[in-house]
Amino acid sequence: MEDKKDILLSIENLNFSFDTQRGVVNAVRDLSITIRKGETLTLVGESGCGKSVTAHSINQLNPMPPGKVDSGAIMFRGKDLLKLKKGEIEKLRGTQISMIFQEPMTALNPVFTVGSQIADVFLTHQDISKEEAMKRTVELFKLVKIPAPERRVHAYPHQLSGGMRQRAMIAMALASPEPGLMIADEPTTALDVTIQAQILDLLNDLKKDVGMSILLITHDMGVVAEMADRVVVMYAGRKVEEADVFSIFESPKHPYTLGLLNSLPSNTKYKGAKRLEAITGTVPDMRTIGAGCPFENRCAYASEICGKEFPSETVLDESHSVWCHNYQKVEEV
Repeated sequence: MEDKKDILLSIENLNFSFDTQRGVVNAVRDLSITIRKGETLTLVGESGCGKSVTAHSINQLNPMPPGKVDSGAIMFRGKDLLKLKKGEIEKLRGTQISMIFQEPMTALNPVFTVGSQIADVFLTHQDISKEEAMKRTVELFKLVKIPAPERRVHAYPHQLSGGMRQRAMIAMALASPEPGLMIADEPTTALDVTIQAQILDLLNDLKKDVGMSILLITHDMGVVAEMADRVVVMYAGRKVEEADVFSIFESPKHPYTLGLLNSLPSNTKYKGAKRLEAITGTVPDMRTIGAGCPFENRCAYASEICGKEFPSETVLDESHSVWCHNYQKVEEV
């Protein structure tokens, strides 16, 4: 039984849709997840499965309209974030909930120096002078290991490399005076593997030093293995599997999770120049998606019931659940 005192954030039966000219897109459907204090939870799935929409719902960053919360609750430290007014949620952003956006080049304003943008977080939420805000920004640059921090704070985004821009985004997220939850939306996108490893090590170190929780969004299973304590696998707006990171890699039970793992390149698996395995088919149209399992049209284990109704939760053990009618047929990796 999970102790509620250990839960930092709880998303309860969230349904989020977008009203478009071509119809209603049900981006997130009946999603429930919890994030414990001091842990890293990763949301995994291919592009368009609802990961970023879920994360942006926490901070109310989805455009509304056309977006709309159809039902559900997001509880953070005893407050339902979906019921907060604009001024109330703005006080939480950057103080107790921070965010690393997916693309630092577009997230940072190109006409202001990087240091001034981070100092602005201090000035917005704390009663300090500009000099003190810039001093704290330099300290954050040192913390995230940006070289020559006193000089870099006066640089513009285009003058920094991709890795340094990502470190600057992490520094901005750490400007929070009451670190609680950091949302990292694919923080290693477009970075080479060496810089990616440095960013992941930095996030792990900061989690331990600052004592915060991390909601990490990714479609890279290598990043999951490096960072995650628990993993939620999403497909077409739904949660299809949830487990601790060890169980996900050692004993995946949903065909989609198995497909993600089988698509990973391996030096031993692909000796002899075999083709990389891929999941057949395409993601269903979210405007016309039916009541059944959304993965049914791509699943090698699908049966007649899969196209008729979405499976209920099957609890395999206290840390592993799956939403699949035929999970027992899935072979282990």
